[in-house]
Order: sequence, then structure tokens, then C-alpha cells
Amino acid sequence: MGYYDDHHMNRRLKSKRGWLLPTLVGLVLGIVLIILALPTLVKANFLPYEISVQDVDDENVEQDDAGDQGEGESKSVSVDISSQATEVVQGVSNTVVGVVNIQQSQNIFGQSSERDDEQAGTGSGVIYKVQDDRAYIVTNYHVIQGASTVEIVFADEEQVEAEVVGGDVYTDLAVLTVDASNVEETIEFGNSDELNVGEPVLAIGNPLGLQFAGSVTQGIISGKERLIPQDLNQDGRPDWQAEVLQTDAAINPGNSGGALVNMEGQLIGINSLKIGAAQVEGLGFAIPIDYARPVIDQLEENGAVSRSYLGITPYSLSDVAQYHWQNTLDLPDDVESGVIVDAVENVSPADQAGLEQYDVIVELNGETITNVLELRQYLYNETEPGEELTITYYRDGELQETTATLSAQEF
Repeated sequence: MGYYDDHHMNRRLKSKRGWLLPTLVGLVLGIVLIILALPTLVKANFLPYEISVQDVDDENVEQDDAGDQGEGESKSVSVDISSQATEVVQGVSNTVVGVVNIQQSQNIFGQSSERDDEQAGTGSGVIYKVQDDRAYIVTNYHVIQGASTVEIVFADEEQVEAEVVGGDVYTDLAVLTVDASNVEETIEFGNSDELNVGEPVLAIGNPLGLQFAGSVTQGIISGKERLIPQDLNQDGRPDWQAEVLQTDAAINPGNSGGALVNMEGQLIGINSLKIGAAQVEGLGFAIPIDYARPVIDQLEENGAVSRSYLGITPYSLSDVAQYHWQNTLDLPDDVESGVIVDAVENVSPADQAGLEQYDVIVELNGETITNVLELRQYLYNETEPGEELTITYYRDGELQETTATLSAQEF
């Protein structure tokens, strides 16, 4: 009996020893595995709680890295954008002015006088230069078009009469000048060619009139080199194609001629137009300053923009019924585009080159011309007065070629 009892106790002791050792070993291994795996679990965000580890050495490394970055040439345009925008507005707001278009009107007796003058519209302008006690302002041509008098309203509500130096309908730009005694600041020109899509910008102007003078809207550059057809004579056909910047900064009537500035406070565009339709939103456009500057210089110097002159009245072939393509103009079946010469001015370059009514121009200097818009843009943008222009055209079904020496015409 004693032997049985001793044997039973020994078995129990051995049993306890049998499970205790593996348990301890497993516990130690588990702790080691958890310690090794914990950083990976934290980085992978698998834990339901956050673990923050402060490391003095790491903080010193980050500070050193930040110091190294500060010594480089790179800079950010998106840090603390709210306060940066506020600083920009404070720096340039006084350079944006109101432009008032005053036109003569007739009374019921068909007479007109200064007392009958009335405000036809308002827009915006930007002071960009002071020279010889005169301040120069750039605005849109359509803002001052048809005005008998133009007045400028400064940020402090001081109102003075302006002199129109010149304007250009095709680029929709005009230059005004006023006495510089009321001007304390001018805006700096930026570089629109170096803009990036997505870059933040501010639009400053007078939407809906002087009641909301100095309004600021914020957005981004949504696109560059957008081509917008323009119907300048309101005949339902495009006469020109404006190359503009697209922005989602709100641009409304009255903003025209105002400033589009970057986050350095530099003028990078002249607010010009928007697409207003129920189904669209945030489609505003501005004239790039790099495109505007040569025009501004010409307007300052000459009061007008000089462009190549051919001397024809053009008409797009696509605007004529196809019946006349073969039956009246005698064009080959494969000719589906071009510019009809509707009239030739006497002693003009076209007249001296031998062009006649109903000739159909299809190429200029080897470049295909499909409509009036392309013909104008090639003449105005790709040629200079005095240059020779090779014209390829159809007459009575035959392809012919002639050369014209372009003259100058001021617009």
C-alpha cells in the first residue's frame, strides 16, 4: 500500500514538471515574438490603438534635415495658404481699380450733350506702371469700347477721368493713363508661361459693379492655352480665337480687366471672360500676361497694334451651300475647305498679287487654311508687314499660286 501511494505521488510530480517547462518556454518565446513583431504591426496599422515613441535622436535628425532643406533653392507655394493669400491681397489690392464706361445718349429730341451722358458699364483695371507723373492701367478693350469718357475709381473711392492711350479688339486689351498723384503702388508682372496647372491664384476685381469693388476670389489654374472662339462683329461666326488661361476662381461681369495674380503677388493674367450657362460652373478665363505684354507695349508706343494686311473680304467655304462649291466656284470634288475671296480692295497687296473675286485660298506659305479664322490668325500671328506671302488658291477649278507683299494696318 505504501509503495502504491509513493508511486502515485511521484507520477503527479512528474506530471506537473511535464507541462510546466513547455509553458514557460512557450511564454518566453511568445514575448520575444511580440517584441520583434510590434514595430511591424504598428507601421501596418493593424493595432486598434496608437503607439507613439519619442526618440530624442530622431528629433535631432529631423531638425537637421529641416535645416538642410532650408539651405536649398526649392520653395513651396502651398504652405499656410490662408495667411499667404491675405498678405498677397494686402500687397496688390490698391493696384486694382474700377473702370467706368460713360457714353453719350440722345434725349427725346434727338440731341446729345454732356448732361445726357450716362454710365454704360463698369469693369476693372490694373495699375502696372508710373512714368513721368502718369500712371498706366491695363484693362479689357470691351470694358471701354464705345465710351465717350472713361473714369477710374481708386481703392479709396477717389474718381478721376482717364485718357485712352489705345485698344485692340482682337486681343481684348486696352491701355489707359491717369495723373499719378493718386497712385502709390504698381503691380509687378509675373511669368504666365511658367505657370503649372493646379497652381493657386487669386482673382481681384469689381464683380457686378463698384458696389462690390475689390472683391477677391481664390482658385487654381485649371488649364493653359485654351482656345475660345470670339464673334467680334456679332454676325454669328467666329472672327478670332482667344488663347487664354482657365481658372476656377470666380470671374463675373465687372471682373473684366481685373488682376489674376499668383501667390507671389505678381500679375499673371488679365481677367477677361467666363462661360455662363446653367450646366457649367467654374469656367473663367484670363489673358496670359506674357501674351499681353507685347500688345501693351505697342499700345503705349503707337496707340494701336500694327498687323499684316492683305486686302480681301474673306468668307469661309463652309459657310456657303455645297451646291455652289462645284456649280459656282467650280472646285474639284476633294476640296472641302478654304477661304473664298468675296472682294479685293484696290491697290491692296491682294490686288497687286492678282487675286480676284471668288478665288478660293487653301494655303498660305504652305500651311493649310480651312476658314477665315485660320487665315486671320496666320496673317496676324505668323507674318509681319513687308514680308512676302505665298498664296495657293483655286480659280475656275485650277490650282494656282501667287506671291503678295504684305503691308501694315493698324487695329
